[in-house]
This record gives sequence, C-alpha cells and structure tokens, in this order.
Amino acid sequence: MTHAPRLPLAVGLPMAVASGLAIPVQGRINGALGARLGDGIAAAVVSFTTGLIVMVIVSLAAPRGRAGIARILPALRERRFPPYYALAGGIGAFFVFAQSLTVGLLGIALFTVATVTGQTLSGLLVDRLGIGPAGKKSVTGIRVIGCILTISAVSWAVSPRFAAGAAGAAGGGAGTADPAALLLPVILPVVAGFLMSFQQAMNGTATVHYGTPIAATLVNFIAGTCVLWVAWSIKVAVAGPANPLPGEWWYYLGGPMGCVFIGLGALLVRSLGVLVTGLGMIAGQLLGSLGLDLLVPTPGTVVEAATVLGTLLTLASIVVATLPWPRGALRR
Repeated sequence: MTHAPRLPLAVGLPMAVASGLAIPVQGRINGALGARLGDGIAAAVVSFTTGLIVMVIVSLAAPRGRAGIARILPALRERRFPPYYALAGGIGAFFVFAQSLTVGLLGIALFTVATVTGQTLSGLLVDRLGIGPAGKKSVTGIRVIGCILTISAVSWAVSPRFAAGAAGAAGGGAGTADPAALLLPVILPVVAGFLMSFQQAMNGTATVHYGTPIAATLVNFIAGTCVLWVAWSIKVAVAGPANPLPGEWWYYLGGPMGCVFIGLGALLVRSLGVLVTGLGMIAGQLLGSLGLDLLVPTPGTVVEAATVLGTLLTLASIVVATLPWPRGALRR
C-alpha cells in the first residue's frame, strides 16, 4: 500500500473548491445532451463512455497510472477494502443519469439545492461512521451549524431563479410545474447527492490502496459505464433508441469534467474528510454556476444580489464547518 502525504487544509480546501467548478459545467452539458437526445440514460452513457476513454488514455500514459493499474487486482484479491467499493462508479452513473434527466425538468437551481441537501447530510453521516480513509470524525455542533448554513446559503443563492420560474408560470410561460409533478424529479437528485458522499469515501479508500487517484477514477468509470450500458440496452429494447448523436464537439465534454471532480474527490477525502471535501465542492459548484450565468447565460437565467450574497455566505459557512474550533466553542 502506498501512502501519499496528507494535504493541509489550506491546500486541500482550495483544491476541493476548484474541482467543484467542473460540476455545473458538466450539469449544463449533460442536461443539454439529454434534451437533445430525448433520453437521459443515453446522455449518461455518452458522458461516462467519453470519461472512460479519457481515463484509459491517462492511466496508460502516466507512470503513476500504470503502477496504479497493477495494484488494482491484488488489492481486490486480498480484500484490503470491501470489494463492493469497486462498484462506487454505479453511484456516479446514477448521479449523471439524474443530472441528465432532471436538469431540464427542474432547472439548475432546484437541482443544485436538492443535490446539496443530500450531499451535506450524508457527509456528516459518512464521517461519523468512518467509512472514508480519514477515519471517524465527530458530529460537533459547529459542523452541524455549518451544514445548516450551507443549505440555507445555497437556497438563498438560487432563490432568484425560483422567483423567475414562478413568475413565468403565473404568466402562462415555461415556469415551474405542478409541485406534485416535481416530487419524483426532486427525489432523484436528493438521493444522488446523498450517495455522492459514500462514493467519495469509497473512492478515497481505494485510492489509498491503489496508490493513486488515477486508478480509483478508472475503476469508477469502468463500473459506471457498465451499469449505464446495461440500463440503456434494456431501455432500447423496451422503448427504442434515442435521437441521433449531435455533431457539436462540446456535447462530449461532460465525461472529462467528471474525471476532474471524481479524481480530485478521491484524492482529497483522505486529508479533509468527506464532509469538508463535499462542502468545498459545493462552494466551487456555486461559484461555477455564477460564472456560467454571467458569461454564458441561458434563457431564464437570473443573477441578482441574492445570487452573489448567497454564494459568499456559502463560502463563510464552509469556514465555520472547517476551522479547528476549540472544544466547547459552541457552548461558549
């Protein structure tokens, strides 16, 4: 087993924020691809397959990647970690499927709140159970307050979009649908976000034994791609194929974006823990969404003071949850 040195918080947290920047870009691309194909599963298949191709090339080209590949089978045979950890890519496949299927129905705002809520709650649970390589971390009052502030801040940041959607519905436009009709589409990203913390913990543990996040990310994409191809084959047999693949190159960047945040997440959870890694990615996700809305706005995009202030409050919430507060700080 190869032990990489743990990263200090001052280094790891900015890396988590940077990796989170890729999530809204991937969401925008996969949502557009799912709408273009008329098939969320097909869009997820395209995303994971392109990501797998990228990871195969990186794994074979990089010396650390080749060394990591050589450690995969021995680690699984010797059961250095639960073998089902190798199936963590199935969680990633479910997340991308939920992304491709529901972003067009819910909008990026509601999708973001749903995934952030699920991921923040499960981050506390996974750290408490000690599933990740960082071991058990206590559920302190400060960390709970930081999580609550994060969910509130994200909701505030995306609230202008909710207001715009409600106004569109009142005017007979393409606004928010009947709440009952949104129940299942909302549940999907909540569950996907909840499972993301488990995926990060499993990939992080595998990274410790493979010696590199490259190998863990490769295994992640192999498992996810297999799951999605089976699901898509069943869907085609039942309902027929989707629309033809688009010719525009940018539709195929969702997979490489996934390589970025899955690989960095697997690297960082050993140093930061699952909750702090997730909160850092959430901050990057909001910053990336704000940047996209300013630079490449889509119809219905709304950027108001609440958007900017909510994003800043999210960053402050992460500081609250991650600073090494002294014992009993909350009581004082």
